[in-house]
Amino acid sequence: MRPGVEPLHPAARHARGGQLKTIMSQLFHIHPENPQARLIREAVKIIQQGGVIAYPTDSCYALGCHLGDKRAMERILAIRQLDLRHHLTLVCRDLSELGSYARVDNAQYRLLKAITPGAYTFILQATKEVPRRTLHPKRNTIGLRVPDHPVALALLEALGEPLLSCTLMLPHEPMPPSDPFEIRDLLQSQLDLVIDGGYCGIEPTTVLDLTDGAPQLIRAGAGPLDKLGLA
Repeated sequence: MRPGVEPLHPAARHARGGQLKTIMSQLFHIHPENPQARLIREAVKIIQQGGVIAYPTDSCYALGCHLGDKRAMERILAIRQLDLRHHLTLVCRDLSELGSYARVDNAQYRLLKAITPGAYTFILQATKEVPRRTLHPKRNTIGLRVPDHPVALALLEALGEPLLSCTLMLPHEPMPPSDPFEIRDLLQSQLDLVIDGGYCGIEPTTVLDLTDGAPQLIRAGAGPLDKLGLA
């Protein structure tokens, strides 16, 4: 067995003669501070092939998939039991990439530059680079963020584009799971890959709506409010 990779569960069965297909997700053990490049490349390959992953961030674990994959997006919405009135998020590797997917004026840019990377999600008007199916159906807005976590940033650098994402908050649960082994047990065949980057926090990002003048606080979370003058 390759170091850092846990194979599919031995109880996995393929559909034969009408039998149910039951396959657990793969589990990659990726160092939270020095991500192994080989495992990052394999994770990116899974994303590019339509996979849905759970991965660590600087707030809590998140679900992610390829931006252009409609089926993978629908799988994330099904796991979370959401519709598109809930903003999905484009997780970007840096501020310049974020600027390709959202309309940002000078005042917004100054704010973004002051607090990214970090545990903040920004609601912004999307550009034409963003597939319409990922947008809020009435506002044409999208969530965007730049994380401050080595594993997430390594994934984004290797992928070369944003990851379509949302917090791994399960329906009817008061907080997101922080243990990658628990995530794998809970979701099993609903995910293609769980990245074990160690325990994460249980507080989602701070969410700011930047679409209408002064920033509006939508949700207080892991991103400190004092950086926004809102503490």
